[in-house]
Amino acid sequence: MTAAPGPATAAATVAPGPTDAEIRALLSSLDGQRRHVLGILEGLDEEALRLPVLPSGWTCLGLVQHLALDVERFWFRAVFTGDTTVIAALDEIDDAWQVDPGVTVAEVLDRYRAEIALADAVVTAAAAGAPLAWWPHDQFGAPHLHTLRDVLLHVITETACHAGHLDAARELLDGRRWLVLT
Repeated sequence: MTAAPGPATAAATVAPGPTDAEIRALLSSLDGQRRHVLGILEGLDEEALRLPVLPSGWTCLGLVQHLALDVERFWFRAVFTGDTTVIAALDEIDDAWQVDPGVTVAEVLDRYRAEIALADAVVTAAAAGAPLAWWPHDQFGAPHLHTLRDVLLHVITETACHAGHLDAARELLDGRRWLVLT
């Protein structure tokens, strides 16, 4: 990701609304998906969290690391705020889906929770229509997201999709289901 970073202050150009109902609603939806991700994993031991369940080889722990680094950190702190430190660090991890054996389960889960807190701080300090500060042209071509609102909707969709992946993985691992409709 070698695109030139934009100014770190670009996201602040639209005055935030301290009680912005749209931001609260979008964050509430995202928070529900984040709780789903963490909740469906409760009770799984380290072996299960590191076990590839599908032929593609991803693990539940790898998916959570992907959400922390490639989703929460990337979209909110790199793309939305243009944080040059985060942008510079993007190339340090070749594949966030692969968790190094020396990294503990607690470290991955704590990193996800920490990135959520950092993202929430960014989101609650801005307005839904605030523009993005940086765009990774080399990865995605011309921008197709333009505001915090767009990023929030994208992250909600991606997190929900991955929560569904974790539902399927959990059911394959031990039969547990998150939501049982009768």
